[in-house]
Amino acid sequence: MCYRPPMLEIKSPCVRNCCLDTEDICLGCFRSIDEIMLWSKINTTTEQKQQIISKIEERKASRK
Repeated sequence: MCYRPPMLEIKSPCVRNCCLDTEDICLGCFRSIDEIMLWSKINTTTEQKQQIISKIEERKASRK
């Protein structure tokens, strides 16, 4: 039997302030509606979540 360390759980960026802008980006967490739906799927990988986090950071930086 092979030991696998537990995967890091990436906490949802949701801040419970859901309001979409004209481009369907949440003004609370800066995710697109597709990214919000993908996040909660059971088979979404850590890599996919990390990619979403990167996109969030880009969006935040571009709106300053």
